[in-house]
Parts: sequence; C-alpha cells; structure tokens
Amino acid sequence: MSGDRVLSAVCVAMGAGVLTLSASAASAQSAAGAPNDDARWSPPRTAWGAPDLQGVWDYRTMTPLQRPREFTGKTVMSPEEAAAYTARRLEEQADYDASPSVHAKWWLDYGTELTDDKRTSLIVHPPDGRIPALTADAKERSTERGAHRRAHPADGADFRGLSERCLTFGTPRLPGGYNNNYQILQTPDHVVILSEMVHDARVVPLDGRPWTDIPQWHGEARGHWDADTLVVESTSYTADAAFRGATGAVRLTERFTRVGPDTIHYEITADDPATWTSTWTLMFPMEKTDQPVFEYACHEGNYGLENILRNARLEDLGVIQTQP
Repeated sequence: MSGDRVLSAVCVAMGAGVLTLSASAASAQSAAGAPNDDARWSPPRTAWGAPDLQGVWDYRTMTPLQRPREFTGKTVMSPEEAAAYTARRLEEQADYDASPSVHAKWWLDYGTELTDDKRTSLIVHPPDGRIPALTADAKERSTERGAHRRAHPADGADFRGLSERCLTFGTPRLPGGYNNNYQILQTPDHVVILSEMVHDARVVPLDGRPWTDIPQWHGEARGHWDADTLVVESTSYTADAAFRGATGAVRLTERFTRVGPDTIHYEITADDPATWTSTWTLMFPMEKTDQPVFEYACHEGNYGLENILRNARLEDLGVIQTQP
C-alpha cells in the first residue's frame, strides 16, 4: 500500500481550535507586515524573543520533486510553459478524481498550483534538479529489499511496510496526495513539529543537549536558531524508516525561515554517502492557514491485514496458491 493509495484515509474535523503554547508578542506586526520580498520585513516574535513560527502551515504544491525531462536545463518555467503544465496536470487529476473505482475527489487534496516562482522542481541542488545517483551499495540494498519482499511478503505483520501498518509515513514528509499540513508549536527550549499525516510528532530540543545515538523511526533531532532561521538536524534513524531509502546514518538538515506574514520557506538537505553520490537539497513554501489539523484515520492494510496474513498461512499449508 503506497502513500497515494491509502483509501482508508478519513478526514474528520477535530472540532477543537488550533492549540498554541504561547501568544505572539507581535501579532499586529505580522498582520500588517510588508510583502514577502521586502527585506525590511522581520518575523513576529514569541514572548521570549524567538521568531514565531507557530500555527498550521499548508505545503500543497503541484511543482514536482524532480525536474521533468521536458525541462532539462531550465530552473524556471516560462509563463506559457507554466500554464500548459498546470492545465495538463489539472486534466490528469480530474480524470483520476472521476474514476468510479477510487472516488479520489472525496479524499485527495493535492496541490493545484505551482510555486509562485514557477520552479521546474522542488530540488534546488544539484543544479539539474534531480535526486543524485545511488551508490553501488544503495543499489545492492534496494535489490536485496525487493527480493526479500517478494520471498516473504506476509510472514508476519512486521514484514509489511510501516505505512501499511499505520505506524509512520516517515519524516520529514514531502508534498503528497493529502494531509499536507504541519502544525508548529514552540516553547523557549523546544519546538514541536506535528505532521497531519498519521499525526507524526517530533519534539525538537533547543537546549544543546548531547545526542543519544538511539535509532528511532523519526530519527533523533536537535535544533538551534541561526539568526531568524530554525535549523533542525536529525540522524540515528531505524533502517526501515530512514528518509527515502537512505541508511539510518543519514543526516537531514531542515531550515524553517518565515519570510512573510503567511509564508515559511522550508528547506531540507539530505546527506548520506552510503546512499547518494552527493548531498541534495529541496525547498518548498508553506502557507499559513486558518484551517485546523484534521484527523488521519488509518487501519492496517486498509482493513486487509488480517486476510493478508491468513491467506499467507493457508498458502504455507498448501490449501491455496496466491502466486504462480
């Protein structure tokens, strides 16, 4: 079950308002702030003086992660290219939404617009806008994982993917088909980053504590302020939950910079010499929204895990044959 096929995703309004741990000391300034590209604009501050990033932030976008081959060598689309690309993608989405087999319009919530700068990819480094090539070791790991999945598809629940088991879709999460919202909460010595997808929550210490090097699904995060930018560094992931097939030793550096009253520039750099031949960086804007975070209701295997495991045991006994 892939992230864009979770038909059991059910959005139910939480009813309660967005929780805020502290009021901004400069909300009036934020509301009357200058345009995003005005260098004189400065972010509102919390009561203790840190840039205020709190609230719910929507990061839907139609801009692809990697640069399509049709835009090779181009970092930005022309107005005509942007219009044609947008129209084509909207038509594709409409066809999928209308499919009677998926009823996508009731549960998909993907982006319908490109980023304002009309970039051809969310990846800003390397210059070709593509994920760097895999190392030989990474290719071998991928081959081994695929062979293992085919040989042992349902030996037990823990042989299924983490997202299929409703445990995590991984962090940080990139723009996808639905649940494209982060909620950020702040205290003087912690930041909480809550993903609407599966409600993955990361509590990021800002107090300079040492690393424990204990592998975790979401890695171990440490944060600090670089001027008005929140920098979050994470590593020590479990191997099955590392970012986009990396090893548990991958180091991710996230940068959150509020560039206007309603916009955060969110940048992610991935560094894992055992997986990619170079580091790579992507950036996408997050827009402030007054909508609440919605519930993500998930059931293992779209209510099918019990039957998946039962049929595997029947196959073990020779009662049925599910593969040629």
